[in-house]
Amino acid sequence: MVKIKFPDGAIRSYESGLTPYEIASSISSGLARSIISSDFNGQKIETTTQIFDDGNLTFYTWRDNEGKEAFWHSTAHLLAQVLEEFYDGIKLTIGPAISNGFYYDVDFGEHSMSEKDFLKIEKRMIEIAREKHEFKLRSISKKEALDFYKKNRNQYKTELIENLKDGEITFCDHDNFTDLCRGGHIPHTGLIKAVKLMSVAGAYWRADQNNTQLTRVYGISFPKQKELTEYLNLLEEAKKRDHRKLGKELELFTFSSKVGQGLPLWLPKGAELRERLESFLKKAQKKAGYKQVISPHIGNKELYTTSGHYQKYGESSFQPISTPADGEEFLLKPMNCPHHCEMYNSKQWSYKELPVRYAEFGTVYRYEQSGELHGLTRVRGFTQDDAHIFCTEDQLNEEFKNVIDLVLYVFGSLGFENFTAQVSLRDKENKEKYIGTDSSWIEAEKAIINATKEKGLNYNIEYGEAAFYGPKLDFMVKDALGREWQLGTIQVDYNLPERFDLNYVDKNNELMRPVMIHRAPFGSLERFIAILIEHTAGNFPLWLTTNQVTLIPVGEKHKKYSEKVLELLENNEIRATVDDRNETVGKKNT
Repeated sequence: MVKIKFPDGAIRSYESGLTPYEIASSISSGLARSIISSDFNGQKIETTTQIFDDGNLTFYTWRDNEGKEAFWHSTAHLLAQVLEEFYDGIKLTIGPAISNGFYYDVDFGEHSMSEKDFLKIEKRMIEIAREKHEFKLRSISKKEALDFYKKNRNQYKTELIENLKDGEITFCDHDNFTDLCRGGHIPHTGLIKAVKLMSVAGAYWRADQNNTQLTRVYGISFPKQKELTEYLNLLEEAKKRDHRKLGKELELFTFSSKVGQGLPLWLPKGAELRERLESFLKKAQKKAGYKQVISPHIGNKELYTTSGHYQKYGESSFQPISTPADGEEFLLKPMNCPHHCEMYNSKQWSYKELPVRYAEFGTVYRYEQSGELHGLTRVRGFTQDDAHIFCTEDQLNEEFKNVIDLVLYVFGSLGFENFTAQVSLRDKENKEKYIGTDSSWIEAEKAIINATKEKGLNYNIEYGEAAFYGPKLDFMVKDALGREWQLGTIQVDYNLPERFDLNYVDKNNELMRPVMIHRAPFGSLERFIAILIEHTAGNFPLWLTTNQVTLIPVGEKHKKYSEKVLELLENNEIRATVDDRNETVGKKNT
């Protein structure tokens, strides 16, 4: 017998060797019909995988993100099967699930594929899906796996297998198709009722531009045709709300190839919008005890070496700027926090003066590949509503909760009411990518979880999503179209105070390390404004709009009075205009 623990805490005993499907069937037939994927002891497994040990079992349905991931990954296998059927001799690489659907990267060789081929591919995928082929995962030796793909002359799969350990390699079979795969599939193809291929694009093998350029085929699938129709309607609405389109129509921002890719130019109306958002947050921050600071746009390379940013991101950042001085190098500022650490270090602090709260709308620069740039959401220069709090350990809990209150105030003021909190912690297995000691990470993670619980937030824990220097609390906001965005983040950091040798004098006249809190309710102004535009379809809250009141004179004799009213409104900081065009009142009102 094995003991199985379920998410609700219940523990039940079952015969050894039962599958998740069989266990679900013992609970209810309805549950068994709805589960499409499972997790056992933190590892994704098939619903047909036998369980021989005690452990934690979670069932996933289409309503769960994990269920959708299995559904879409399985559909990627189906796509690959059809592509091999239609285009002889192609070489498959990888086909993962993504946030909305899936893709498969393919080397088409002498063949070419375009959107005109989508319909026949979709039709064939559904034909095969209706045959209800089971997805079967099987172990295979490294030699057998290499022989299989060498025979097919697929150097991509061969390269992947060469980096895997013997005994940990699995193939997935369905119908007459076999693919290298780690697992995570739905029971059979029959669950796939609707498929839509979305686009094709170029993608370098392993994201390295020195490698072969492949064709990436994007798609999405659903268990009901109705859901696909609703999704496509949502995409049409999203096109109407696209911040790039509305930003141009509302004359908020523009881009110029001469200025450079990913560097937005803010037009007068956009600059006014930014200024209002900044003023709004500065006012709230002042009430909360923050002090405004300003740091330069560049910093000595040594600054970012001390912070760890250069070691972590140096190769993918803008390259160092050399000066006439021998060996002197500067970097475009990738982060504000090292600058704020040096500001804190400019004097000796007493415990009586803490917490110290520095806030800055600081512009930072990070190199993004040209293919990753997207309007205001992915840019190379952006302004963060950055703040850093230096406090004692005793003050940490209260300060963290106060920052949560500030973030919620910002969301409420701008109409973002549907959100969840995500506690982002270290990867349990791969700790090498983080800096700092285990003890400092444990303390930081504990502080975030405790404060989040005390505020009564609905939260989930995601491992591997922490910043390299500390855990964080991310706010996942749903917009008017139901899309989820990460907006606002709060981080606890024991590491940078150590790296910069920050201290304060405690009541016993001894030097102590402060704890550092990083926070940015907007995240970046560019990305926040992009999301705000699409959330509101450009119809901003009244306090943010460029023009709050339009005065319409009925006739020529009312113009002077309109000007007086305009002056009165402007004197009371109400943004207004007079529409004195030589048009009818009806036309002026449109």
